[in-house]
Amino acid sequence: MPRVSAQPFSNALIVEGPHLNLDDHLRAVGIAPHRIDKVPDEAALIDAIRRTNAEVLFKRSRVPVTAEVLAACASLHAVQLCCIGDDSVDKQAAAANGVMVFNDPVSNGRSVVELAVAHLIALARRLYETDVAAHDNRWEKNATGRYEVAGKRLGIIGLGNIGRQVARVCAALGMEITFFDSRPVAVEVGIEMGWTSCPDLETLFRTCDMASVHTSAKDFWGKDNDGFLDPYLCQLGADRADNGPRLFLNLARGNVHSVEALKDAIESGKVRRAAVDVYPTEPRPGASWSNPYADEPRVICTPHIGAATQEAQPRIARRVATTIGEFSRYGSVRDCVFAPRATLSLKDNARGKTLLAVTHSTARGTKKAVDDAIYAAEANNLSSTHRDFDIGVAYDLSLLDRPLTSAELDNLVANADSLSQDTKAVRSVRQIQVPEGGW
Repeated sequence: MPRVSAQPFSNALIVEGPHLNLDDHLRAVGIAPHRIDKVPDEAALIDAIRRTNAEVLFKRSRVPVTAEVLAACASLHAVQLCCIGDDSVDKQAAAANGVMVFNDPVSNGRSVVELAVAHLIALARRLYETDVAAHDNRWEKNATGRYEVAGKRLGIIGLGNIGRQVARVCAALGMEITFFDSRPVAVEVGIEMGWTSCPDLETLFRTCDMASVHTSAKDFWGKDNDGFLDPYLCQLGADRADNGPRLFLNLARGNVHSVEALKDAIESGKVRRAAVDVYPTEPRPGASWSNPYADEPRVICTPHIGAATQEAQPRIARRVATTIGEFSRYGSVRDCVFAPRATLSLKDNARGKTLLAVTHSTARGTKKAVDDAIYAAEANNLSSTHRDFDIGVAYDLSLLDRPLTSAELDNLVANADSLSQDTKAVRSVRQIQVPEGGW
């Protein structure tokens, strides 16, 4: 049976401590927040979702949302990530269960960008080690290994929202920008900005003085990025001046290179200094941690604080609450990780009408079953919008002059199964009656 909801959402479970403003934002859109302070394991997460009857799970990047969690929690209709990265959610299982997954690709961008630029300048000027020396009463005033960033060539790996912002700020500082991205649209955007596209990662590393990573744990096509930078770290700056800075930053994901590969590059002098904010294994909040770079002072370490600012966290809370509020009350979709740039909404003309939102497979005949059910019910389909996602699921939103009855919805599901030859053709059905005055 598909997941079914006849009204806007009532309950949300919040884990991993997003900003407390989120609770007030949710109450303002009619959703009761339920927080748990202890970071849950799989069993505890399932229990909490069931106990609160949560339709939405709000989380950051640590707690895994597995296929088992998704299958066990029939009330769940959405997972809202209070961050950019979506690799902590089994997206294929979410699609198979009719659970939409949203992130926030916007709100923490400035904070991450400022940290990246701060690291570049601090590494270039050797500020970190100089501070240690000064506190140790050593007066190390010299120009050895200290550089201006102006005129240096920076390679950006991943020209997404953050990568583009880093490029713009560094270009304003007088740096020459090159980049590598496997997505054709990103390449076109970068070229339009006047930056140089590298044909491959080897070219980028060999021809740059500094490199900064801004990719996901998986690439655009779902291929795991695990260790994909390992072969290139020792080539940083190989075609540049021998006395160049050769700096490396990773504020993206801890799996994109191994600890061993970065240490080898540092020890061999191929990378002179580095800064990392992410690690292959990161502890739960409050847990003990063993830093894999503890014995290497040339690798500057921060504990995944790219978005940890007083400004970013309230912005994230406001944006994710708005995303879910619009999804809850109008079936509107934005920031869905199944299609990051897709926006679907019929909100403008929805007052006094019924919104029918159906998440279904992309199997042939399923979309027809939705349209046929509306026609057979003699309801007027006033407007509709539809999107097939590459993950094998589609989202169909229709604006009707009246709600369909339970029997008519049952007919929709049965007809979809029959036409598509897929017994799970319809994954979820939501029917929302919007008041005459709106919400």
